[in-house]
Amino acid sequence: MTSLTGMSSPLIPGKDLGQPVGPRRWGLVFAGIWLFYLISPLSAAWDRHDLRGWVGFLATLVFAAIYLVVFTLMRWRRTGAPFRPPMHPSQGIAVVLIEIALAVVMCATIGQRGDAAAVYIAVICVMCLQTRWAWLASLAVAGTTYAATVWVPHWHRDEGILFGTMVATLAIWGISQSINRNIEVLAVREENARLALEDERNRFARDLHDILGHSLTVITVKAELANRLIDVDADRAKAELADLERLSRDALADVRRAVEGYRELTLPGELARARTALSAAEIEADLPNSTEGVASDARELFAWAVREGITNVIRHSGARRCSVVLGEHEVEVRDDGHGADSAGQGNGLTGLRERAAALGGTVITQSLHPGFSLKVVVP
Repeated sequence: MTSLTGMSSPLIPGKDLGQPVGPRRWGLVFAGIWLFYLISPLSAAWDRHDLRGWVGFLATLVFAAIYLVVFTLMRWRRTGAPFRPPMHPSQGIAVVLIEIALAVVMCATIGQRGDAAAVYIAVICVMCLQTRWAWLASLAVAGTTYAATVWVPHWHRDEGILFGTMVATLAIWGISQSINRNIEVLAVREENARLALEDERNRFARDLHDILGHSLTVITVKAELANRLIDVDADRAKAELADLERLSRDALADVRRAVEGYRELTLPGELARARTALSAAEIEADLPNSTEGVASDARELFAWAVREGITNVIRHSGARRCSVVLGEHEVEVRDDGHGADSAGQGNGLTGLRERAAALGGTVITQSLHPGFSLKVVVP
């Protein structure tokens, strides 16, 4: 009976999940081994050499066959499915009643040796009935069988059958609960894995937006400038076109590094890119020349803040001047453009807030007169 512990097994790629695979096939052999305890009633029936003996022998064989069929149906369930009755409740009740009837026939024809069927009936109750009814039925079977050993003439009192029946019920019920809990744990793990994958996708989408949003903004501004300079200053237009080629290659490299997971954002690099981008947009830039005073754990966050702030200034503000102020625990991007409407609340700021929150920091946006300020502060 305890062979039910072998019900769950790993998923085998390329196999039909509805069929037992690998070691699961041996579960039926183990179930058959536990039928060893029915040898005693079979032997007693065989030794009678009369009609009652043959009836008892046949009833024992049918009893064992039904037990094996129910066990087989239980094990033939889909891998990872909860431990539950393998049939309709009414069918489960019918199976239990048939087994009880066969056990009564065994006891009536063989004698006390037929009470060995009580343990198997308890197991059948757990496998075929809902938990509450399974326990009630098992208690009734155990109590009735023990009472029979006390009251039936020529039977001897047997506390062992009471203990064995209750232990079998508890063991199979415990196994069923363990299987169901394991399935719940696996379901939680799968959900956690799904959420982690979704978070990683969101992070990648956010990073890709930030990378391409900034790069494409600068490329657009330089393309517009080159277009205006073609008929006015051909040499400078060629220089801007060369910058366009370089910027597009840099953007492609950034995307590739992001895909490969090797992209590293640096604060000096973003300040250098900001200077180039603001110059191309004909916005006066006031940028720090050193980043030595910034806390090391805040450098990457501040780099993202500079990238997002400069992108918004170029794309939305219409500003004529932009400044970046760096401190040990804060960075501010300030412009003299259109004010609050210039920053918006798009994906860039949302991603920046998420990154700041991960370090316990905050993102502060403030309207100026005129202009707009984007500040990131970390503890």
